[in-house]
Amino acid sequence: MLTVRPAGPGDAGDICALLNTVDRIETGGPQTDLRTVEADLHHRDVDLAADSWLAFDGGRPVAYALLRADSGPGLIDADHYVLPDRQAAGARLLELMEARARDMAAAVPGARLRLQLNVRPTLDLDLITGYGWRAVRRHQVMTLDLTTGPRSLPAPPAGLPGLTLRHCAADPADPRRAHALVEDTFAAHFGHVERAYGPWLDHLDARDLDWSLVWIASLPAAGDVGVLLTRDDRTSMGWLSHIGVRADQRGRGIGGHLLRHGFAVYAARGRSTVGLGVDTANESGALGLYERHGMAVHYAVDTWELPLGEPREPPVHPQE
Repeated sequence: MLTVRPAGPGDAGDICALLNTVDRIETGGPQTDLRTVEADLHHRDVDLAADSWLAFDGGRPVAYALLRADSGPGLIDADHYVLPDRQAAGARLLELMEARARDMAAAVPGARLRLQLNVRPTLDLDLITGYGWRAVRRHQVMTLDLTTGPRSLPAPPAGLPGLTLRHCAADPADPRRAHALVEDTFAAHFGHVERAYGPWLDHLDARDLDWSLVWIASLPAAGDVGVLLTRDDRTSMGWLSHIGVRADQRGRGIGGHLLRHGFAVYAARGRSTVGLGVDTANESGALGLYERHGMAVHYAVDTWELPLGEPREPPVHPQE
């Protein structure tokens, strides 16, 4: 019998196991760390009693969903995971998510519910499209094998004399400078939401970020021109979270230099793999940059959106 209740902090282990079961089906291996699940369950903008759902079949978790409303008025982000043979549970959580999101955004014109799904998800795509969702963007997770050869710290590009990188652990002001550079260089990117420093840290689960693994690029005549934000708290790989170059400095090799620097650092730390996420429609040329540096697609996800402005009759969901 299917039962549904809110998730709680004590469910983190079971949720992590469920998500990794889904990950193995969708990507071939586990992608979810317990720390990430715990951060979601303790997020200051999530009311677990109202914004989370955990579905059980005979005491076994089979589906999980969570809403977050930290991306500004009118945009609610969702997580949704379901085992492939439990589509009725997935449908039930979709309905509960949507009902809650409509309540949260009732007074906001043009409100949307947003969800990321693997391009070959365990959730039945006919089901989600039947509920009115549509895919609006594709991102790829790209990885590089760091074991194929030695990687030393790169020299600055020949055409950029004086280019330097400094990590952000020495100067207490540099974390905020890195934040300002991320806000500047990602301002035009799909899905970017401007956040003040504190909410930005919360959104990234970065209150304990190792700032020695974040670098700012500078030029003598231009000041701070780029940023590389990385983190080494994932089990599966080192992660290059943000690579950004000021618009007036793009096309000069700064992004490639930051990328190669990240590769070298994580190879020296003993990581066998490094990864990052990229918007395939990014107009800055990021996808081509990563491909030229040998990175390959690990898996891809689509961003789906559901407009919340108009009520509708939900379709009949699958029976098990």
